[in-house]
Order: sequence, then C-alpha cells, then structure tokens
Amino acid sequence: MKMNRIQFQAGMSLNQFLADYGTEPQCEAIVEEARWPRGFQCPKCQEQQHSSSRRGRVKVFQCRVCRTQTTLTAATIFHSTKLPLTKWFQAMYFLSQTKNNVSILELRRLVGLSYPASWRMKHKLMQVMYEGESTIRLCGRVEMDDAYLGGENSGGKADRGSENKVPFIAAGQTNEKHHPLYVVFSRVKAFSRAEIKTWADRSLVPATTVVSDGLWCFRSITESGCTQQREIVGPGRKSTDMECFSWVNTILGNLKNAINGTYHAFDFEKYAHRYLGEYQYRFNRRFNLATLLTRMTFAAVNTGKRSERWLRLAEDQC
Repeated sequence: MKMNRIQFQAGMSLNQFLADYGTEPQCEAIVEEARWPRGFQCPKCQEQQHSSSRRGRVKVFQCRVCRTQTTLTAATIFHSTKLPLTKWFQAMYFLSQTKNNVSILELRRLVGLSYPASWRMKHKLMQVMYEGESTIRLCGRVEMDDAYLGGENSGGKADRGSENKVPFIAAGQTNEKHHPLYVVFSRVKAFSRAEIKTWADRSLVPATTVVSDGLWCFRSITESGCTQQREIVGPGRKSTDMECFSWVNTILGNLKNAINGTYHAFDFEKYAHRYLGEYQYRFNRRFNLATLLTRMTFAAVNTGKRSERWLRLAEDQC
C-alpha cells in the first residue's frame, strides 16, 4: 500500500513545542506578534507610540497619544483569563497536534485544570475553530450528503424521522482524481428546500457540480447557480456502496468515530456546531500540521471576546 504522506508528516514534536512555548514570556511574545505583527497599535486612535507596564501578572499597554490602556489579551479569546498563557498554548497544542480529538475531561488531566476551567477553555478554542471555518466555500466537484448527530436512544423513530437527532449537511470538495481537499459540516434546522438553498448560498461557489442522492430538498442547490448530479440510491442499496459517494461517506464515518470515541456525551442540541467546526478545522488544515498551532494562535487573537455566558447560549451565534 502506498504511504499516505499526509498522515505520516512530522507535525510539531513535544520537545519543539516546549522549546518554543514553554515559558510565559515566550507565549506573551507570540500573542503580541500575532495580534500586532507590525508593532503595537492603539485600539482607539491607531497610533503606535506606547509604553508598557505590569499590573500583577498582566501586561498593559498605554498609548502615548490618547492615553488609552489595553492589556495584551483584551478583545482576544484570552480576554480576562486568570490562567497563564502557557496553559492556553498547551491546550492548543493538544487540540491541533493529536490524531484524535481531546475531550474536556482529558484536557483537564493533560493541562492540570479544574473541570469548569477546562470546559471554558475547550469551548472557547472550539469557537475559534468554528468561526475560522465560517467563511469557507467549496467549488469544483463536491460530494454532499445528509447526516445526523445523536439518536442513540432506543425506542422512537429511526433515521430521518427521529426526534433525538441533530441534522447537518456533510459536503466534501474533491480534486480531479476525486480525492478529498476540503470539507464543510453545517448544522441545519431541517432538511427543507429553504434551508438547503440558504446553505448553498453560503457554502458553495456558483457553477459548482454537486453530487448528491435523490433527497428532494437537495434540488434547491440549482437555485444558487450550481449543477446537481443526482445519484438515486435504490431500494435495499446503500450510498456507501456507490463510488460517487465514497469520500463523503469515508469522512462522515471518521467524524462519527472520532466524536463517539472521544466524547461519550455532550449536548448535541446546543453545541453540535462547535464539535463539527472543530473536526472541520483540523481536517481542512491537515496538509501542514507543523504550522497549525501558529495559525490557530493567529485565529485566537482575532476571534474576540467570548464569555462563558455567551458560549452557553443555545443558538448558533455566528
């Protein structure tokens, strides 16, 4: 069997991580560089002249023109954190470099936090991943399928009729050899023509060729300027047996195995979009694991403040 070079790439070793991110000054310098790559810029007047000082453990910048003060972590995902930045970077390292997902309980043990602190950290970082993927649009040839999270409880309706499942769309862009490039996992309220049309407007570039099954609501993607290649799954036949759906079904299987194997229980109804966004973020950046932590750091400082109260809202905020 030919070696899969994506899976066998080096990534970032633990020794390299400790050498580059092992101390608080190192982490502060990395956050400052990611936030102000051209030097400090006042958030109020945009001037660069400033002085810096310490307020306890927190680094504070003061603009010399308008006297506005701002901390290093203000208006970032680390806003008002009481944890050292080294803890945050340890969490980001494990979330970006491990082959499987990391649960909140495992993160608690690895980083050395309380469970509530681990919950906040994990959900903030998943929100960073989710928002980082919110603008991706697929093009070319795309395999598409309807899918569900949850629904393990017995007794009730099965498959699409189950009231215990969270529906989402799985779509994967392939290259000329039909190998996967990028994926999109999007939670939807229901599989309706209006929902699919809205999803297609947001997630597909016009003129994209979409390979889908015969689910009637998928026809609305043509209203977004895309071409639909309908492949009817006959009675007794599964889409997993059809070559045209091979990659979207493979990716869906890996997604569900990763979620079921790592997260034995979570609130599908409230947080499904974040768990889907986490897997999508990692998959779409799998080609260069060595730079994934750097890219995640840049995303974290540009995501903005996300409080625990905001994170616990039942709606998909973005």
